[in-house]
Amino acid sequence: MKVLVTGGARSGKSGFAEAYAARLGDRGVYIATAQAFDEEMEARIELHRENRRNRGFHWDTTEEPYALAETLRTANAPVVLVDCLTLWLSNWLLRCEHEQDAERLIEHRIDELADAFGSMEGPVVLVTNEVGYGLVPEYKLGRIFRDLSGRMNQKLARTADQVFLVTAGIPVELKSQAFRL
Repeated sequence: MKVLVTGGARSGKSGFAEAYAARLGDRGVYIATAQAFDEEMEARIELHRENRRNRGFHWDTTEEPYALAETLRTANAPVVLVDCLTLWLSNWLLRCEHEQDAERLIEHRIDELADAFGSMEGPVVLVTNEVGYGLVPEYKLGRIFRDLSGRMNQKLARTADQVFLVTAGIPVELKSQAFRL
């Protein structure tokens, strides 16, 4: 079972993804991609850790901001959850932003991730943000991020068995309802 969970910021994606993953196995590997560069981000990360502890499901947490495809391929658990792809993409974009072929390099990483996701045999739940609903970003880096994020989400949604959109804490399964041309 390959699952993609998307939605806006603070929409309830992570909580839903964790609860759904807990229904797919008796323990899991939680791959966290966030990096704490300031106190506010440290607090967000600690809140996520605390929420996981309080839900009563056993997670072995791996913090991996870059080597996500490799970490997925070696994850050994009844269920794997990755939170969040948007932060992983941000990590790569900030790391490569001054490279002349940054978009191509990151697209390659996205392809590696999609291949790893597609090759997983057990349940995998990926969490990502839906960032394309807002205004066109004013700065080039923001536009590149929005475009890469959209392409990444489309690629992973094609591979996923289920795709959920979480809005206002309400998950709606999308893929089974998708219109087919």
